[in-house]
Amino acid sequence: MFNALKERKDIVKVNVENCTDFVSFNDIQSFSPGVLYANEALENKTGLGKNYLGWMTLPSDVTHDLIDQIQFAAEKMAEKSEVIVVIGIGGSYLGARAVIDALSDNFHYLRKNRVTPVMVYAGNNLGEDYHYDLLKALDKYDYSVIVISKSGTTTEPALAFRLLKNHIEGKYSVPDARSRIIAITDKSKGALRKLAQHEGYKTFVIPDDVGGRYSVLTPVGLMPIAAAGININEIIKGAIEMENFLSAQKDLFANPANLYAATRNALYRKGHHIEILATYTPSLQYFIEWWKQLFGESEGKEHKGIYPAGVTLTTDLHSMGQLIQEGTRNIFETVIKIDTSNSTLLIPETADNSDEMNYLAGKKMSYVNEKALEGTLMAHVDGGVPNIVVTIPELNARYLGQLIYFFEKACAVSGYLLGVNPFNQPGVEAYKKNMFKLLGKK
Repeated sequence: MFNALKERKDIVKVNVENCTDFVSFNDIQSFSPGVLYANEALENKTGLGKNYLGWMTLPSDVTHDLIDQIQFAAEKMAEKSEVIVVIGIGGSYLGARAVIDALSDNFHYLRKNRVTPVMVYAGNNLGEDYHYDLLKALDKYDYSVIVISKSGTTTEPALAFRLLKNHIEGKYSVPDARSRIIAITDKSKGALRKLAQHEGYKTFVIPDDVGGRYSVLTPVGLMPIAAAGININEIIKGAIEMENFLSAQKDLFANPANLYAATRNALYRKGHHIEILATYTPSLQYFIEWWKQLFGESEGKEHKGIYPAGVTLTTDLHSMGQLIQEGTRNIFETVIKIDTSNSTLLIPETADNSDEMNYLAGKKMSYVNEKALEGTLMAHVDGGVPNIVVTIPELNARYLGQLIYFFEKACAVSGYLLGVNPFNQPGVEAYKKNMFKLLGKK
């Protein structure tokens, strides 16, 4: 009853059985009317933020022509680039980086005979040393730029693009530099659109009805992901599977997005105001960062919201483990579990057994990691930390596409249950006004 989709092995599963000591079946079931309303409001576009629901059907709406255009542009860029710089901030880069990091060889940048460019990122901070070091490094490599900004005037990416435009035009001829820049921006307005038209850059469009944190399945995410050599068709395939499944399943306990949204809100009402997303896969570190923005920017309004935090385990068990185990009991944990690893690495036996690890000889590293997950989950639950487990069969493009859409849908439903507009971010403007005033912007 508490485990959505036990019978399905080819789709994201959610298990909330380790929350039953903290919230009851009735606690979760009480959200059924709200879940029903949220789904109807999303499907009929009648709820808060109804003008920003283009992400709902993005997977099934993506055309073969657009995919072909993206793949062609990505291949042309990759052919002449050792490095590709992705300029963007927030949703303009986090989704792409999450997917690229998750699906790339962990140490691809060390490979001497790489077949894909190294992806680096700019415009996500204002660090002088960071951007100085980046420009110095790019002196030594053939590179191209993907700049992502709907307006073209957001401070961080706008300054980064000014620096990189100046650098790339100095490194190559102006016509060659122009051919190495792709702009992803508004279809008709804004500073970046105007500049792209003037310079003749290749462009892709950010849809008007999709907010930044929901944009990974638009060219915002798909272009950098394709340039990194990842199969975007498989990502879209997985997202379509999840879109269709969630649309067809109305029951709270049969629908993983509904179950996740209802359970986290039930926990929130019981005083668990912080959610820690945990992964035991290091390459999902930036997936956590994407998730943090998705939920933090969607729900943190009107003095409401579950605070999204993240840990990479087992690494962070040796830094944050004590707090999670015995700190203030206002947290709950959501664990991303991957059933099958993509590689096989057996632990060898040694003659002297000086490290006392021979009892694990012949075991896969993934076996040890799995037992660490199980043991940690048991300890945390016993210590008063509710645990939700979100499972995918393996870490590949298809299942990552499912996971992305699952969290997007769950976030929208959860925001409505919380009583906020999950698709705006009025608070983001507050710091900008102060910063612009201090900088003397007219």
